[in-house]
Amino acid sequence: NGLIMRFFDLSHRVLNICLMIFQYSWYNLRLAHFGWRSVIESPLKINGTRNIHIDRNVRIAYKTWLAAMPYTGDKARLCIEAGTRIGHFNHIYATQSILIEKNVLTADKVYISDNIHSYTNIDLPIKDQPILQKKAVVIGEDSWLGENVCVIGACIGKHCVIGANSVVTKDIPDYCVAVGAPARIIKRYNFTTNTWQRTNPDGSFIKQE
Repeated sequence: NGLIMRFFDLSHRVLNICLMIFQYSWYNLRLAHFGWRSVIESPLKINGTRNIHIDRNVRIAYKTWLAAMPYTGDKARLCIEAGTRIGHFNHIYATQSILIEKNVLTADKVYISDNIHSYTNIDLPIKDQPILQKKAVVIGEDSWLGENVCVIGACIGKHCVIGANSVVTKDIPDYCVAVGAPARIIKRYNFTTNTWQRTNPDGSFIKQE
């Protein structure tokens, strides 16, 4: 039994290496860049492949939709930096610029976009109205986005935590915990005391009793 288990373990490792080599070759032909040891697991869709840059050792889980389509200008770019982990069923859609910095972690069903549908004309269905470009998106390094988080035209600083079901439409500074719809800051790291402290929504520390 031990010999059989070792055989299956070795076979599994060899299969994973073969899959990694295949994906590396395949996606390097299609994408602007695809780094070594990166994996995309059964993507739902990939649109604008030549505008997508994925660095080394990135893991993108099952049925994620990646897109970088220049619908609002001449160029669009989606860049995912090294060591990042993208959860299942994520939807990441750039019409101008989305940068996900290194070692970011997203849970399942996270939506990240730098655009929305226009809705100003009440005589037209929203689906027939033009795309409205919002601000370029940056997700700072080492940050964690919880399940069902939406980030729309906003930047998140480094080493931030965004709570589940939050909707981020305004920038979040470095070293913050933010929750809610719209998201507001509830904690921030205090480098004077070397602790995480509760804050007011503007990020200012609440005075300790």
